[in-house]
Amino acid sequence: MVHYGHSNQLRQARAMGDYLIVGVHTDEEIAKHKGPPVFTQEERYKMVQAIKWVDEIAPGAPYVTTLETLDKYSCDFCVHGDDITLTIDGKDTYEEVKTAGRYRECKRTQGVSTTDLVGRMLLMTKAHHSNIGPKGHSPWTGVSQFLQTSQKIIQFASGKEPQPGDTIIYVAGAFDLFHVGHVDFLEKVHQLAEKPYIIAGLHFDQEVNRYKGKNYPIMNIHERTLSVLACRYVSEVVIGAPYAVTADLLDHFRVTLVCHGMTEVVPDKDGSDPYEEPKQRGIFQLVDSGSNLTTDLIVQRIIKNRLEFEARNQKKEAKELAVLEAMRRLEQEKQ
Repeated sequence: MVHYGHSNQLRQARAMGDYLIVGVHTDEEIAKHKGPPVFTQEERYKMVQAIKWVDEIAPGAPYVTTLETLDKYSCDFCVHGDDITLTIDGKDTYEEVKTAGRYRECKRTQGVSTTDLVGRMLLMTKAHHSNIGPKGHSPWTGVSQFLQTSQKIIQFASGKEPQPGDTIIYVAGAFDLFHVGHVDFLEKVHQLAEKPYIIAGLHFDQEVNRYKGKNYPIMNIHERTLSVLACRYVSEVVIGAPYAVTADLLDHFRVTLVCHGMTEVVPDKDGSDPYEEPKQRGIFQLVDSGSNLTTDLIVQRIIKNRLEFEARNQKKEAKELAVLEAMRRLEQEKQ
């Protein structure tokens, strides 16, 4: 999967240099070393390219990063998070570049991992909406609650005000498990104007749960905010936007166009159309992203592969615990 934890890692990596190339593995490589991928390689290429700190992607990057790969793309060094990645036979995938002194580390984002998100989907419960999450065992695979800070929002936000001549476009939704369907939609919206300034309104968890039901949203409002802010097509996010697009909202942000995808629009609590106001003003437009991927479909993919994913999570944690144990033994021997 691609989530805001990855975006945060790429943001940190980009700050260490001038040009960021992101190597993305093929489905085959991932299946071999980690288990079944949630998104296809084409979907992942597109999603990583849409993250605003990425200058270029290297499709089909090998799972083990070698000096040959770094030289091929004229890279001075490579960056990885401070968690451990191991090959199928338990070797550190960054050993070669570490030995050569061409490795740097960035901090892993606390409170999120693919493993955790997969777990939330598999549970199909609302437990992740309370503050009591399951306690992990490995510090990398196990997850603590994600704690939002104003600093993190500032780091992700573009900070750009709309400029004269900009077309201010408003889109709203849950943007849950931010995925390639959202990226395709936002890219299409971005192409509607010469100088687009896209504001994304994100609904509060309670609101999303009202119109989506089940255990939605999978990601809470803070997580969804960072996911959307990391997208290169989005200029600003309204955290907890009203469900109905009101005259106040349109006037406040000086909105010139309101767009919605081809997904169903659920009526507001009183049965009214949430897009009534922009429709009356003649500024409402439906945008076909050409993608049929929805959050529901992603959850279905996970559930279909449920046993494989559960086995993957257990195997991953067991490998990490073995490394931790080895590290502890080394420490003891030193003493």
